[in-house]
Amino acid sequence: MSGDAKFDLWYLFALAGAVLIGAVLPVLPTGAAVSAGAVLASHSNPIGLIGVLIAGAAGAYVGDLIVYAGCRFGGERLAKRIGWLRDNASLDALRIRLAEHEISVLLTSRLIPGGRVPVLLAAGLAGYPWRRFALVDLIASSLWAAVYMAIGLLGYALFDEPWQGVLAAIVLVILTTLVSTLIQRARRKSHPK
Repeated sequence: MSGDAKFDLWYLFALAGAVLIGAVLPVLPTGAAVSAGAVLASHSNPIGLIGVLIAGAAGAYVGDLIVYAGCRFGGERLAKRIGWLRDNASLDALRIRLAEHEISVLLTSRLIPGGRVPVLLAAGLAGYPWRRFALVDLIASSLWAAVYMAIGLLGYALFDEPWQGVLAAIVLVILTTLVSTLIQRARRKSHPK
């Protein structure tokens, strides 16, 4: 891929769709997709960075709304089925954190592997208001997209060719995820339930 790579509106729709699918069915590396989009936009059309931010945030936001709806309407049955809701102590603690630090909890849940669904489930089970969730999650999804876009811009700054920047962004996302997972495991070992 050369520096004059084509970056069009179709890519932004594909990016939003990929992030949406990854938010509903966590099988796609959504953060890496946003980072790669930032690299490609920087090489071919820097004004496209705004589109990458909007597409990434929109896909994440709509995906979160879908997952929240599922958690809100079928969450307790799902939580009991997968064994997550054994006692109400962890649910109550998560409810309190969500009530006190809405944006940071929702943003952090997006950045920590496997953290988003339990937070959305707790919010749904707690009866967290729809309108409030929609507003707070819009902010959290936008911040999430900005974080991954910044990772992509770092890849762009480090390498001349778009493919190198995309590869660097993906590696940075993987490393960030790995470090986050290791920190989570260390915390669990130092503070067993």
